[in-house]
Amino acid sequence: MLEYNSAFSGFSVNDLPKAKEFYGNILGLNIYEDKEMPNLLNLQLSEGNIILIYPKPNHQPATFTILNFTVNNVDKTVDELTNRGVKFIVYNDENFKTNEKGILKGDHRGPTIAWFNDPAGNILSIIEKP
Repeated sequence: MLEYNSAFSGFSVNDLPKAKEFYGNILGLNIYEDKEMPNLLNLQLSEGNIILIYPKPNHQPATFTILNFTVNNVDKTVDELTNRGVKFIVYNDENFKTNEKGILKGDHRGPTIAWFNDPAGNILSIIEKP
């Protein structure tokens, strides 16, 4: 039934202009206002997928990663994004530690990855391609 329909993902933010600035200018992604639905943003990914970003006055940031970006080199991308003002999350839990730049080095349990927040507090990540 649903397997032949198109689908898209979306998430909320508390400030649409800040989201547009962050995703468009800081992350360098293609983001634009939705022509058919005012007050919404479309985040166009390279694969042609569109993610809807919508304002929500009582927005609560997601407590999980809402969007993962694959990159060739996490270390280099962290440095570039840090220079653009992105702050990476440093985890220092006993069984889950990143380095001082916020990078969890890949091993047999998973890939090299780093997490950061958008202006609304949602969690995003960059993951190194194998």
